[in-house]
Amino acid sequence: MNKLKKFIKYNWLKIIGITVGVTMLVGLVTLIIVGVKNFLTLESFYKKMTLASVPLQLFMGVIQAFTFASIYMGFHYWFMFGGGVAKMGQKKVKPEQVNVKWSDVIGMEGMKREVAEVISLLRDRTHLKMVGGRIIKGLLMVGPPGCGKTYLAKAIATETGMPFLAAVGSEFIGMFVGVGATKIRNLFKEARMLAEYHGGCLIFIDEIDTIARPRVGVSGLGGGMSYNATVNQLLTELDGLSHTENNIVVVAATNVPEDQLDPALMRAGRFDRKIYVGKPGLKDRKDLFDFYLKKVSCDPEIKTDVLAQKAVGFSPADIANMVREASLIVVRNKQKQVTYKDLSEAYDRVVFGLKSQIVLSEKERYWTAYHETGHAIIAYLTHPTDDVIKASIVPRKGALGYVGHRPTEEIHAPSSDWFFANIKTCLGGYAAEKIKFGQTTSGVTSDFNYATKLAHSMVCRYGMGESGMIGDFCALNQGNVSEETKRKLDDDMQKIMTKCLREVEEILTAERELIEHFASELLRKDELEFDEIVEIFEKYGKERPANTAL
Repeated sequence: MNKLKKFIKYNWLKIIGITVGVTMLVGLVTLIIVGVKNFLTLESFYKKMTLASVPLQLFMGVIQAFTFASIYMGFHYWFMFGGGVAKMGQKKVKPEQVNVKWSDVIGMEGMKREVAEVISLLRDRTHLKMVGGRIIKGLLMVGPPGCGKTYLAKAIATETGMPFLAAVGSEFIGMFVGVGATKIRNLFKEARMLAEYHGGCLIFIDEIDTIARPRVGVSGLGGGMSYNATVNQLLTELDGLSHTENNIVVVAATNVPEDQLDPALMRAGRFDRKIYVGKPGLKDRKDLFDFYLKKVSCDPEIKTDVLAQKAVGFSPADIANMVREASLIVVRNKQKQVTYKDLSEAYDRVVFGLKSQIVLSEKERYWTAYHETGHAIIAYLTHPTDDVIKASIVPRKGALGYVGHRPTEEIHAPSSDWFFANIKTCLGGYAAEKIKFGQTTSGVTSDFNYATKLAHSMVCRYGMGESGMIGDFCALNQGNVSEETKRKLDDDMQKIMTKCLREVEEILTAERELIEHFASELLRKDELEFDEIVEIFEKYGKERPANTAL
Protein backbone atom coordinates (compact mmCIF):
# COMPACT_ATOMS: atom_id res chain seq x y z
CA MET A 1 0.00 0.00 0.00
CA ASN A 2 2.85 2.35 0.91
CA LYS A 3 4.58 1.74 -2.43
CA LEU A 4 1.30 2.38 -4.27
CA LYS A 5 1.00 5.77 -2.56
CA LYS A 6 4.56 6.63 -3.53
CA PHE A 7 3.90 5.51 -7.09
CA ILE A 8 0.80 7.73 -7.33
CA LYS A 9 2.66 10.62 -5.66
CA TYR A 10 5.46 10.69 -8.22
CA ASN A 11 3.47 9.57 -11.30
CA TRP A 12 0.16 11.42 -10.92
CA LEU A 13 0.73 13.44 -14.06
CA LYS A 14 1.26 10.29 -16.14
CA ILE A 15 -1.85 8.70 -14.63
CA ILE A 16 -3.97 11.73 -15.58
CA GLY A 17 -2.49 11.69 -19.08
CA ILE A 18 -3.29 8.01 -19.59
CA THR A 19 -6.84 8.51 -18.23
CA VAL A 20 -7.47 11.44 -20.59
CA GLY A 21 -6.07 9.43 -23.51
CA VAL A 22 -8.27 6.41 -22.79
CA THR A 23 -11.33 8.67 -22.43
CA MET A 24 -10.61 10.33 -25.77
CA LEU A 25 -10.16 6.93 -27.42
CA VAL A 26 -13.50 5.68 -26.06
CA GLY A 27 -15.17 8.90 -27.25
CA LEU A 28 -13.68 8.48 -30.71
CA VAL A 29 -14.90 4.88 -31.00
CA THR A 30 -18.37 5.99 -29.86
CA LEU A 31 -18.46 8.74 -32.50
CA ILE A 32 -17.45 6.26 -35.20
CA ILE A 33 -20.22 3.81 -34.20
CA VAL A 34 -22.85 6.59 -34.13
CA GLY A 35 -21.61 7.90 -37.47
CA VAL A 36 -21.87 4.47 -39.12
CA LYS A 37 -25.43 4.02 -37.83
CA ASN A 38 -26.45 7.43 -39.19
CA PHE A 39 -24.80 6.66 -42.51
CA LEU A 40 -26.85 3.50 -42.92
CA THR A 41 -30.08 5.50 -42.54
CA LEU A 42 -29.25 7.84 -45.47
CA GLU A 43 -30.82 7.58 -48.95
CA SER A 44 -28.79 6.00 -51.79
CA PHE A 45 -27.85 9.36 -53.43
CA TYR A 46 -26.42 10.85 -50.20
CA LYS A 47 -24.59 7.63 -49.39
CA LYS A 48 -22.77 7.86 -52.76
CA MET A 49 -21.84 11.53 -52.18
CA THR A 50 -20.58 10.76 -48.68
CA LEU A 51 -18.49 7.79 -49.83
CA ALA A 52 -17.04 9.85 -52.71
CA SER A 53 -15.74 12.52 -50.27
CA VAL A 54 -14.23 10.05 -47.77
CA PRO A 55 -10.82 9.61 -49.53
CA LEU A 56 -10.28 13.39 -49.70
CA GLN A 57 -11.30 13.83 -46.07
CA LEU A 58 -9.03 10.99 -44.97
CA PHE A 59 -6.11 12.47 -46.93
CA MET A 60 -6.62 15.95 -45.42
CA GLY A 61 -7.01 14.41 -41.97
CA VAL A 62 -3.74 12.52 -42.30
CA ILE A 63 -1.92 15.66 -43.47
CA GLN A 64 -3.27 17.70 -40.58
CA ALA A 65 -2.49 14.98 -38.03
CA PHE A 66 1.06 14.54 -39.38
CA THR A 67 1.67 18.31 -39.32
CA PHE A 68 0.36 18.66 -35.78
CA ALA A 69 2.33 15.65 -34.57
CA SER A 70 5.55 16.91 -36.20
CA ILE A 71 5.24 20.35 -34.62
CA TYR A 72 4.36 18.89 -31.23
CA MET A 73 7.15 16.29 -31.22
CA GLY A 74 9.70 18.81 -32.51
CA PHE A 75 8.80 21.29 -29.80
CA HIS A 76 8.73 18.54 -27.16
CA TYR A 77 12.14 17.24 -28.22
CA TRP A 78 13.64 20.73 -28.22
CA PHE A 79 12.16 21.50 -24.83
CA MET A 80 13.26 18.21 -23.21
CA PHE A 81 16.60 17.60 -24.92
CA GLY A 82 17.59 20.84 -26.64
CA GLY A 83 17.33 24.38 -25.35
CA GLY A 84 14.45 23.91 -22.92
CA VAL A 85 14.64 26.09 -19.85
CA ALA A 86 14.26 23.14 -17.49
CA LYS A 87 16.57 20.79 -19.35
CA MET A 88 18.16 18.39 -16.89
CA GLY A 89 21.90 17.89 -17.09
CA GLN A 90 22.29 15.07 -14.60
CA LYS A 91 22.35 11.46 -15.62
CA LYS A 92 20.91 8.66 -13.53
CA VAL A 93 23.34 5.78 -13.33
CA LYS A 94 22.64 2.41 -11.77
CA PRO A 95 25.35 1.17 -9.36
CA GLU A 96 25.89 -1.96 -11.45
CA GLN A 97 26.59 0.27 -14.47
CA VAL A 98 29.31 2.16 -12.59
CA ASN A 99 31.02 -1.14 -11.74
CA VAL A 100 34.06 0.28 -9.93
CA LYS A 101 34.80 -2.04 -7.04
CA TRP A 102 36.41 -0.90 -3.82
CA SER A 103 39.41 -3.12 -4.56
CA ASP A 104 39.86 -1.34 -7.91
CA VAL A 105 40.70 1.93 -6.15
CA ILE A 106 44.50 1.74 -6.08
CA GLY A 107 46.96 4.24 -4.66
CA MET A 108 44.47 6.01 -2.38
CA GLU A 109 44.64 4.01 0.84
CA GLY A 110 44.48 7.04 3.14
CA MET A 111 41.45 8.49 1.38
CA LYS A 112 39.73 5.08 1.28
CA ARG A 113 39.94 4.80 5.06
CA GLU A 114 38.17 8.14 5.46
CA VAL A 115 35.49 7.30 2.92
CA ALA A 116 34.88 3.82 4.37
CA GLU A 117 33.20 5.37 7.43
CA VAL A 118 30.83 7.37 5.22
CA ILE A 119 29.87 4.21 3.34
CA SER A 120 29.23 2.42 6.63
CA LEU A 121 26.91 5.23 7.77
CA LEU A 122 24.98 5.13 4.51
CA ARG A 123 24.48 1.39 4.81
CA ASP A 124 23.42 1.37 8.47
CA ARG A 125 21.21 4.36 9.26
CA THR A 126 19.34 2.41 11.96
CA HIS A 127 22.33 2.27 14.29
CA LEU A 128 23.06 5.94 13.68
CA LYS A 129 19.49 6.93 14.62
CA MET A 130 19.67 4.82 17.79
CA VAL A 131 22.46 7.01 19.12
CA GLY A 132 20.71 10.20 17.94
CA GLY A 133 23.08 10.94 15.07
CA ARG A 134 22.30 12.33 11.66
CA ILE A 135 23.56 11.15 8.31
CA ILE A 136 26.13 13.42 6.69
CA LYS A 137 24.80 15.56 3.86
CA GLY A 138 27.87 16.32 1.86
CA LEU A 139 31.29 14.91 1.07
CA LEU A 140 33.76 17.24 -0.68
CA MET A 141 36.87 15.87 -2.36
CA VAL A 142 39.58 18.46 -3.00
CA GLY A 143 42.76 17.80 -4.92
CA PRO A 144 44.74 18.21 -8.15
CA PRO A 145 43.37 16.76 -11.40
CA GLY A 146 44.01 13.14 -12.27
CA CYS A 147 44.21 11.90 -8.68
CA GLY A 148 41.07 9.76 -8.69
CA LYS A 149 38.27 11.89 -7.24
CA THR A 150 35.69 10.79 -9.82
CA TYR A 151 36.91 7.21 -9.64
CA LEU A 152 36.49 7.22 -5.86
CA ALA A 153 32.92 8.58 -6.21
CA LYS A 154 32.07 5.68 -8.54
CA ALA A 155 33.45 3.22 -6.01
CA ILE A 156 31.26 4.76 -3.29
CA ALA A 157 28.20 4.27 -5.50
CA THR A 158 29.12 0.63 -6.14
CA GLU A 159 29.80 -0.11 -2.47
CA THR A 160 26.58 1.45 -1.17
CA GLY A 161 24.45 -0.01 -3.97
CA MET A 162 22.44 3.21 -4.11
CA PRO A 163 21.16 5.06 -7.21
CA PHE A 164 23.80 7.43 -8.52
CA LEU A 165 22.96 10.80 -10.11
CA ALA A 166 25.94 12.36 -11.87
CA ALA A 167 26.28 15.98 -13.00
CA VAL A 168 28.97 18.53 -13.84
CA GLY A 169 28.96 22.03 -12.36
CA SER A 170 28.91 23.70 -15.78
CA GLU A 171 25.56 22.01 -16.57
CA PHE A 172 23.83 24.34 -14.10
CA ILE A 173 25.01 27.51 -15.80
CA GLY A 174 22.63 29.09 -18.34
CA MET A 175 22.04 32.45 -20.01
CA PHE A 176 18.60 32.91 -18.42
CA VAL A 177 18.06 33.86 -14.79
CA GLY A 178 16.68 30.93 -12.82
CA VAL A 179 17.85 28.16 -15.16
CA GLY A 180 20.55 26.94 -12.79
CA ALA A 181 18.25 27.06 -9.75
CA THR A 182 15.60 25.07 -11.67
CA LYS A 183 18.11 22.40 -12.59
CA ILE A 184 19.29 22.13 -8.97
CA ARG A 185 15.67 21.73 -7.79
CA ASN A 186 14.96 19.07 -10.39
CA LEU A 187 18.15 17.21 -9.51
CA PHE A 188 17.26 17.00 -5.82
CA LYS A 189 13.62 16.23 -6.60
CA GLU A 190 14.73 13.22 -8.62
CA ALA A 191 17.15 12.23 -5.83
CA ARG A 192 14.38 12.38 -3.19
CA MET A 193 12.14 10.17 -5.30
CA LEU A 194 14.92 7.60 -5.76
CA ALA A 195 15.80 7.77 -2.06
CA GLU A 196 12.22 6.91 -1.10
CA TYR A 197 12.18 3.90 -3.41
CA HIS A 198 15.69 2.59 -2.71
CA GLY A 199 16.46 3.81 0.79
CA GLY A 200 19.02 6.38 -0.29
CA CYS A 201 20.60 8.22 -3.22
CA LEU A 202 24.00 9.63 -4.12
CA ILE A 203 24.42 12.86 -6.08
CA PHE A 204 27.85 13.38 -7.60
CA ILE A 205 28.69 16.90 -8.82
CA ASP A 206 32.06 17.10 -10.56
CA GLU A 207 33.89 20.44 -10.87
CA ILE A 208 31.54 21.94 -8.30
CA ASP A 209 33.65 25.11 -8.15
CA THR A 210 31.72 26.24 -11.25
CA ILE A 211 28.67 26.84 -9.03
CA ALA A 212 30.32 27.01 -5.60
CA ARG A 213 32.54 30.07 -5.72
CA PRO A 214 31.57 33.07 -3.54
CA ARG A 215 28.45 34.89 -4.68
CA VAL A 216 28.98 38.05 -6.71
CA GLY A 217 27.42 41.48 -6.90
CA VAL A 218 24.70 42.17 -9.46
CA SER A 219 25.79 44.49 -12.25
CA GLY A 220 24.81 45.56 -15.74
CA LEU A 221 21.69 43.81 -17.05
CA GLY A 222 21.36 41.62 -13.97
CA GLY A 223 24.75 39.94 -14.34
CA GLY A 224 25.40 37.63 -11.39
CA MET A 225 21.72 37.15 -10.51
CA SER A 226 21.51 33.72 -12.15
CA TYR A 227 24.75 32.55 -10.58
CA ASN A 228 23.72 33.75 -7.11
CA ALA A 229 20.32 32.07 -7.50
CA THR A 230 22.01 28.78 -8.41
CA VAL A 231 24.31 28.91 -5.36
CA ASN A 232 21.40 29.87 -3.08
CA GLN A 233 19.30 26.98 -4.37
CA LEU A 234 22.17 24.54 -3.76
CA LEU A 235 22.55 25.88 -0.20
CA THR A 236 18.82 25.47 0.41
CA GLU A 237 18.74 21.93 -0.90
CA LEU A 238 21.70 20.91 1.24
CA ASP A 239 20.41 22.45 4.47
CA GLY A 240 17.32 24.60 4.05
CA LEU A 241 14.04 24.96 5.90
CA SER A 242 13.06 21.37 5.19
CA HIS A 243 14.70 19.02 7.69
CA THR A 244 13.25 15.81 6.27
CA GLU A 245 16.00 13.23 6.18
CA ASN A 246 15.92 11.52 2.82
CA ASN A 247 19.30 9.79 3.09
CA ILE A 248 20.62 11.85 0.19
CA VAL A 249 24.38 12.43 0.18
CA VAL A 250 26.05 14.91 -2.17
CA VAL A 251 29.55 13.89 -3.21
CA ALA A 252 31.38 16.76 -4.89
CA ALA A 253 34.83 17.15 -6.42
CA THR A 254 36.93 20.21 -7.21
CA ASN A 255 40.48 21.11 -8.22
CA VAL A 256 40.50 24.56 -6.61
CA PRO A 257 41.54 25.26 -2.99
CA GLU A 258 38.78 25.12 -0.40
CA ASP A 259 39.19 28.79 0.55
CA GLN A 260 38.11 29.81 -2.97
CA LEU A 261 34.63 28.33 -2.49
CA ASP A 262 31.61 30.03 -0.92
CA PRO A 263 31.99 29.97 2.92
CA ALA A 264 28.26 29.24 3.38
CA LEU A 265 28.63 26.09 1.31
CA MET A 266 31.71 24.94 3.21
CA ARG A 267 30.25 25.25 6.69
CA ALA A 268 29.39 22.23 8.82
CA GLY A 269 25.94 20.82 8.08
CA ARG A 270 26.37 21.10 4.33
CA PHE A 271 29.67 19.57 3.34
CA ASP A 272 30.37 17.81 6.63
CA ARG A 273 33.37 15.86 5.39
CA LYS A 274 36.27 17.17 3.37
CA ILE A 275 38.73 14.71 1.93
CA TYR A 276 41.98 15.97 0.47
CA VAL A 277 42.94 13.74 -2.43
CA GLY A 278 46.65 14.22 -3.07
CA LYS A 279 49.20 12.60 -5.33
CA PRO A 280 50.22 9.05 -4.43
CA GLY A 281 53.27 8.25 -2.29
CA LEU A 282 56.03 5.77 -3.10
CA LYS A 283 54.11 2.63 -2.09
CA ASP A 284 50.93 3.82 -3.79
CA ARG A 285 52.83 4.51 -7.01
CA LYS A 286 54.27 0.99 -6.93
CA ASP A 287 50.79 -0.47 -6.46
CA LEU A 288 49.53 1.64 -9.38
CA PHE A 289 52.31 0.42 -11.68
CA ASP A 290 51.58 -3.18 -10.62
CA PHE A 291 47.88 -2.65 -11.35
CA TYR A 292 48.28 -1.08 -14.81
CA LEU A 293 51.12 -3.32 -15.98
CA LYS A 294 48.93 -6.38 -15.31
CA LYS A 295 46.62 -5.11 -18.03
CA VAL A 296 49.37 -5.26 -20.70
CA SER A 297 51.89 -7.85 -21.83
CA CYS A 298 55.16 -6.79 -20.23
CA ASP A 299 58.64 -8.04 -19.41
CA PRO A 300 58.49 -9.86 -16.03
CA GLU A 301 61.91 -8.39 -15.17
CA ILE A 302 60.47 -4.87 -14.90
CA LYS A 303 60.92 -3.58 -11.35
CA THR A 304 57.93 -1.48 -10.39
CA ASP A 305 59.68 -0.14 -7.28
CA VAL A 306 62.27 1.49 -9.57
CA LEU A 307 59.50 2.97 -11.71
CA ALA A 308 57.79 4.27 -8.57
CA GLN A 309 60.95 6.07 -7.49
CA LYS A 310 61.35 7.59 -10.95
CA ALA A 311 57.72 8.79 -11.09
CA VAL A 312 57.82 11.11 -8.07
CA GLY A 313 55.04 13.69 -8.40
CA PHE A 314 52.99 11.57 -10.83
CA SER A 315 49.23 11.37 -10.39
CA PRO A 316 47.39 8.07 -10.99
CA ALA A 317 46.29 9.46 -14.37
CA ASP A 318 49.96 10.16 -15.26
CA ILE A 319 50.95 6.60 -14.38
CA ALA A 320 48.07 5.17 -16.42
CA ASN A 321 49.08 7.42 -19.32
CA MET A 322 52.73 6.33 -19.04
CA VAL A 323 51.81 2.63 -19.30
CA ARG A 324 49.39 3.38 -22.17
CA GLU A 325 52.10 5.31 -24.05
CA ALA A 326 54.53 2.42 -23.54
CA SER A 327 52.02 -0.03 -25.03
CA LEU A 328 51.58 2.25 -28.05
CA ILE A 329 55.34 2.34 -28.54
CA VAL A 330 55.39 -1.49 -28.47
CA VAL A 331 52.68 -1.65 -31.15
CA ARG A 332 54.48 0.94 -33.27
CA ASN A 333 57.74 -1.02 -33.06
CA LYS A 334 55.94 -4.35 -33.65
CA GLN A 335 57.20 -5.84 -30.41
CA LYS A 336 55.49 -8.49 -28.29
CA GLN A 337 55.75 -6.99 -24.82
CA VAL A 338 56.47 -3.78 -22.93
CA THR A 339 60.06 -3.43 -21.72
CA TYR A 340 61.73 -1.01 -19.32
CA LYS A 341 63.13 0.89 -22.32
CA ASP A 342 59.59 1.44 -23.63
CA LEU A 343 58.46 2.69 -20.21
CA SER A 344 61.46 5.03 -20.06
CA GLU A 345 60.56 6.49 -23.45
CA ALA A 346 56.94 6.80 -22.34
CA TYR A 347 58.13 8.62 -19.19
CA ASP A 348 59.95 11.13 -21.38
CA ARG A 349 56.80 11.71 -23.42
CA VAL A 350 54.70 12.31 -20.31
CA VAL A 351 57.22 14.59 -18.59
CA PHE A 352 59.08 16.29 -21.44
CA GLY A 353 56.64 15.92 -24.33
CA LEU A 354 56.91 14.39 -27.79
CA LYS A 355 60.05 14.80 -29.84
CA SER A 356 59.96 18.01 -31.82
CA GLN A 357 60.35 18.29 -35.58
CA ILE A 358 63.02 20.95 -35.08
CA VAL A 359 66.27 20.08 -36.91
CA LEU A 360 69.33 21.58 -35.22
CA SER A 361 72.33 22.74 -37.18
CA GLU A 362 75.65 21.24 -36.12
CA LYS A 363 76.63 24.49 -34.43
CA GLU A 364 73.38 24.66 -32.42
CA ARG A 365 73.62 20.98 -31.54
CA TYR A 366 77.20 21.48 -30.33
CA TRP A 367 76.23 24.55 -28.30
CA THR A 368 73.20 22.78 -26.79
CA ALA A 369 75.35 19.82 -25.69
CA TYR A 370 77.58 22.08 -23.58
CA HIS A 371 74.58 23.97 -22.21
CA GLU A 372 72.91 20.75 -21.00
CA THR A 373 76.26 19.45 -19.72
CA GLY A 374 76.43 22.45 -17.41
CA HIS A 375 72.99 21.66 -16.01
CA ALA A 376 73.81 17.97 -15.53
CA ILE A 377 77.15 18.48 -13.76
CA ILE A 378 75.83 21.09 -11.32
CA ALA A 379 72.72 19.05 -10.54
CA TYR A 380 74.76 15.89 -9.95
CA LEU A 381 77.45 17.53 -7.80
CA THR A 382 75.37 19.98 -5.75
CA HIS A 383 71.76 18.87 -5.46
CA PRO A 384 71.02 17.34 -2.02
CA THR A 385 67.84 15.46 -3.00
CA ASP A 386 67.65 14.91 -6.76
CA ASP A 387 69.08 12.25 -9.05
CA VAL A 388 70.00 13.24 -12.61
CA ILE A 389 67.93 10.72 -14.52
CA LYS A 390 68.42 11.93 -18.08
CA ALA A 391 70.34 14.35 -20.30
CA SER A 392 69.27 14.96 -23.88
CA ILE A 393 69.91 17.19 -26.86
CA VAL A 394 66.79 15.93 -28.68
CA PRO A 395 64.34 18.87 -28.96
CA ARG A 396 61.02 18.44 -27.09
CA LYS A 397 58.24 20.92 -26.25
CA GLY A 398 60.08 23.69 -28.06
CA ALA A 399 63.24 23.22 -25.95
CA LEU A 400 66.44 22.29 -27.81
CA GLY A 401 67.52 19.96 -25.01
CA TYR A 402 66.90 19.19 -21.36
CA VAL A 403 68.27 17.60 -18.22
CA GLY A 404 65.82 15.66 -16.07
CA HIS A 405 66.43 15.52 -12.34
CA ARG A 406 63.94 14.15 -9.84
CA PRO A 407 63.93 13.65 -6.05
CA THR A 408 64.08 10.07 -4.80
CA GLU A 409 61.10 10.76 -2.52
CA GLU A 410 58.41 13.41 -2.03
CA ILE A 411 59.55 16.74 -0.62
CA HIS A 412 56.79 18.61 1.19
CA ALA A 413 58.77 21.39 2.92
CA PRO A 414 62.02 22.12 1.05
CA SER A 415 64.85 23.85 2.89
CA SER A 416 67.05 26.70 1.67
CA ASP A 417 69.61 24.13 0.44
CA TRP A 418 66.99 22.78 -1.96
CA PHE A 419 66.27 26.27 -3.31
CA PHE A 420 69.97 27.09 -3.71
CA ALA A 421 70.62 23.77 -5.50
CA ASN A 422 67.80 24.37 -7.99
CA ILE A 423 68.95 27.92 -8.71
CA LYS A 424 72.51 26.67 -9.28
CA THR A 425 71.24 23.94 -11.60
CA CYS A 426 69.32 26.53 -13.62
CA LEU A 427 72.43 28.70 -13.94
CA GLY A 428 74.65 25.74 -14.91
CA GLY A 429 73.79 26.02 -18.62
CA TYR A 430 74.48 29.77 -18.68
CA ALA A 431 77.84 29.34 -16.93
CA ALA A 432 78.90 26.45 -19.18
CA GLU A 433 78.21 28.56 -22.29
CA LYS A 434 80.27 31.46 -20.91
CA ILE A 435 83.19 29.21 -19.97
CA LYS A 436 83.24 27.27 -23.26
CA PHE A 437 82.31 29.95 -25.81
CA GLY A 438 82.88 33.25 -24.01
CA GLN A 439 79.29 34.31 -24.67
CA THR A 440 75.73 33.07 -24.07
CA THR A 441 72.53 32.55 -26.08
CA SER A 442 68.81 33.16 -25.62
CA GLY A 443 68.52 29.51 -24.59
CA VAL A 444 68.92 30.65 -20.98
CA THR A 445 65.50 32.37 -20.94
CA SER A 446 63.51 29.61 -19.25
CA ASP A 447 66.41 28.89 -16.87
CA PHE A 448 66.56 32.50 -15.72
CA ASN A 449 62.78 32.62 -15.43
CA TYR A 450 62.64 29.66 -13.02
CA ALA A 451 65.75 30.75 -11.06
CA THR A 452 64.33 34.25 -10.58
CA LYS A 453 61.02 32.88 -9.32
CA LEU A 454 62.83 30.66 -6.81
CA ALA A 455 64.97 33.55 -5.55
CA HIS A 456 61.88 35.76 -5.30
CA SER A 457 60.06 33.14 -3.21
CA MET A 458 63.07 32.70 -0.93
CA VAL A 459 63.28 36.41 -0.21
CA CYS A 460 59.68 37.60 -0.37
CA ARG A 461 57.86 34.61 1.13
CA TYR A 462 60.17 32.42 3.20
CA GLY A 463 62.51 34.89 4.93
CA MET A 464 65.67 33.38 3.39
CA GLY A 465 67.24 36.67 2.27
CA GLU A 466 70.60 37.93 3.52
CA SER A 467 69.14 41.15 4.94
CA GLY A 468 66.93 39.21 7.36
CA MET A 469 63.65 40.67 6.08
CA ILE A 470 60.85 38.45 7.41
CA GLY A 471 57.27 38.18 6.15
CA ASP A 472 55.18 37.13 3.19
CA PHE A 473 55.47 40.26 1.08
CA CYS A 474 53.66 38.54 -1.80
CA ALA A 475 50.48 38.64 0.29
CA LEU A 476 50.60 42.44 0.52
CA ASN A 477 49.48 44.99 -2.00
CA GLN A 478 52.66 46.45 -3.49
CA GLY A 479 51.40 49.90 -2.55
CA ASN A 480 51.68 48.88 1.12
CA VAL A 481 55.37 47.99 0.81
CA SER A 482 57.81 50.85 1.24
CA GLU A 483 60.40 51.65 -1.40
CA GLU A 484 63.17 50.92 1.12
CA THR A 485 61.77 47.44 1.75
CA LYS A 486 61.44 46.81 -1.99
CA ARG A 487 65.05 47.83 -2.50
CA LYS A 488 66.25 45.47 0.24
CA LEU A 489 64.22 42.60 -1.21
CA ASP A 490 65.60 43.26 -4.71
CA ASP A 491 69.15 43.37 -3.30
CA ASP A 492 68.61 40.06 -1.52
CA MET A 493 67.36 38.43 -4.70
CA GLN A 494 70.31 39.64 -6.72
CA LYS A 495 72.76 38.52 -4.01
CA ILE A 496 71.30 35.00 -4.13
CA MET A 497 71.59 34.88 -7.93
CA THR A 498 75.15 36.22 -8.07
CA LYS A 499 76.32 34.02 -5.18
CA CYS A 500 74.93 30.92 -6.90
CA LEU A 501 76.44 31.88 -10.26
CA ARG A 502 79.85 32.45 -8.68
CA GLU A 503 79.81 28.99 -7.07
CA VAL A 504 78.65 27.38 -10.32
CA GLU A 505 81.42 29.03 -12.32
CA GLU A 506 84.02 27.85 -9.80
CA ILE A 507 82.82 24.24 -10.05
CA LEU A 508 82.65 24.18 -13.85
CA THR A 509 86.00 25.91 -14.28
CA ALA A 510 87.61 23.21 -12.13
CA GLU A 511 85.88 20.44 -14.09
CA ARG A 512 86.89 21.32 -17.67
CA GLU A 513 87.90 17.73 -18.49
CA LEU A 514 84.59 16.35 -17.15
CA ILE A 515 82.67 18.93 -19.20
CA GLU A 516 84.42 17.91 -22.42
CA HIS A 517 83.88 14.19 -21.87
CA PHE A 518 80.22 14.54 -20.87
CA ALA A 519 79.47 16.82 -23.83
CA SER A 520 81.21 14.49 -26.28
CA GLU A 521 79.17 11.52 -25.01
CA LEU A 522 75.99 13.57 -25.33
CA LEU A 523 76.88 14.55 -28.90
CA ARG A 524 77.64 10.92 -29.75
CA LYS A 525 74.47 9.38 -28.25
CA ASP A 526 71.98 12.32 -28.25
CA GLU A 527 70.56 11.07 -24.94
CA LEU A 528 72.17 9.74 -21.75
CA GLU A 529 70.19 7.64 -19.27
CA PHE A 530 70.69 7.46 -15.50
CA ASP A 531 73.14 4.53 -15.54
CA GLU A 532 75.25 6.11 -18.27
CA ILE A 533 75.37 9.43 -16.38
CA VAL A 534 76.47 7.74 -13.15
CA GLU A 535 79.16 5.80 -15.05
CA ILE A 536 80.65 9.04 -16.44
CA PHE A 537 80.88 10.67 -13.01
CA GLU A 538 82.29 7.53 -11.39
CA LYS A 539 84.99 7.44 -14.06
CA TYR A 540 86.17 10.84 -12.77
CA GLY A 541 85.75 9.85 -9.12
CA LYS A 542 82.82 12.18 -8.51
CA GLU A 543 80.12 11.36 -5.96
CA ARG A 544 76.77 12.94 -5.29
CA PRO A 545 76.36 14.93 -2.06
CA ALA A 546 74.73 13.10 0.85
CA ASN A 547 71.01 12.87 0.18
CA THR A 548 69.13 14.87 2.80
CA ALA A 549 65.46 14.68 3.66
CA LEU A 550 64.70 18.27 2.70
